[in-house]
Amino acid sequence: MASSSSPAIEHDVAGASAASVRPLVVDVDAVLIHRDLLTDVLLSAIRYPTVATPGTLFAFTRGPAAARRHLAQVDHFDPARLTYDSDVTTFLLQRLGEGRPVLLASPRYHGRLVSAIAQHLGLRVACSAAQDGGERDSDLLTVLNGNGNGYDYLGDAAVELPPGVARVELPAAASDPEGRPGLRVWTRLLRVHQYAKNALVMVPLMTAHQFNWLSACQALLAVLAFSLAASSAYILNDLLDIAADRAHPTKRHRPIASRAVTPTQAILAMAGLLAAAVGIGAALSPVFLATLLLYLALTTAYSFRLKRIAIADAVTLSVLYTVRVVAGAVAIGVGMSEWLFAFSLFIFMSLALVKRYVELRGRRSGERLMARDYQRDDLAMIAVLAAAAGFNAVVIFTLYISSDTVRSLYSHPQMLWAGCPVLMYWFGRVMLFAQRGLIDDDPVIFALKDQVSWLSLGTLGIILFTAM
Repeated sequence: MASSSSPAIEHDVAGASAASVRPLVVDVDAVLIHRDLLTDVLLSAIRYPTVATPGTLFAFTRGPAAARRHLAQVDHFDPARLTYDSDVTTFLLQRLGEGRPVLLASPRYHGRLVSAIAQHLGLRVACSAAQDGGERDSDLLTVLNGNGNGYDYLGDAAVELPPGVARVELPAAASDPEGRPGLRVWTRLLRVHQYAKNALVMVPLMTAHQFNWLSACQALLAVLAFSLAASSAYILNDLLDIAADRAHPTKRHRPIASRAVTPTQAILAMAGLLAAAVGIGAALSPVFLATLLLYLALTTAYSFRLKRIAIADAVTLSVLYTVRVVAGAVAIGVGMSEWLFAFSLFIFMSLALVKRYVELRGRRSGERLMARDYQRDDLAMIAVLAAAAGFNAVVIFTLYISSDTVRSLYSHPQMLWAGCPVLMYWFGRVMLFAQRGLIDDDPVIFALKDQVSWLSLGTLGIILFTAM
């Protein structure tokens, strides 16, 4: 590629040599792109529909070589949508600030792609692969190594460097952690602490009074299937949100964003979890499998698009929680109560809005949430909607007490009225704590750690047992 060794660049190199400044050559594939470039472009194409042309997607199905050739020819390649390693880019900008020439090299990708990335970052191109995947395109490395000053290389440790070339390492704080991810890292990636939410699958077992070993085993298998499916969805969400997570004060510590787990490892884990979840779902029943696939479709739509639409994200979360309850009924073969369905929708709509309230509370006026369609000025409206949804759930519970369904299930249905003050107190307390800044992130996780929430749940359990 002519631009790879243009006279202008050679002039820059000559000037650098005269000033005894060794240029820095950076391997795009090994260190600059957080994922493999093909993986990053593919996820970008999936995430942004305007990029996902049929030709691009078809090229990816024909293998890496065909995908690389196709990407070198397309006009819609946007380097701004790639996920760059922020520590590496910071390191490169610091070297540029010191007056040191920084050039990009890629042994696998055509110069058109490498040039687009270099132009986006304000850098130059040292070398790239040929269009047909054969020998490397005309490059500047020979010029650099022959100018008497050589160059430094930041990239793949397995690459054998010629004489006069020195290998550069990132500072320790910016280097990837050594070794394979440990158990603690994997539990964080899979968000095992979120599995408690899948206990909702057990709710129909209790509300329908199906207290037998067969139903209990079926419900536990359904919980396992949803836990595995949820973990695969969490991994997909983290892969898509690397840039937003790394800009977040707490989410930047997530395993993929912090580089404790590589994208390749995460993708393999996601595929394994998904296969296991589908296998368990198919073993339970075709209807349960359909419900599980509906959950996966909704959560995937949420990761790609719905979470970026104000209010629609909260509605989707409430539906996702409710689908868990529906799946529990399907797993044990009982009908889904309309009262339980309505109660679930409103209670989880309330908690989803409380979560957005908590995230917005720390923002300044006019500031927006990263990757979310909310701003600080929406706080008052979100609080009103959260409170309304929560107390609507209490109203639905009171109507349920007066229904014929309750009389067929409970010997003393009037005892259930004692549960209304408990629910009212718990909802009001959650809203008050959110207002005071005492809930850090997810109100569901807060409830799992809160002793008063557990006491409230235990009290409701005693009331339901007494009413039987």
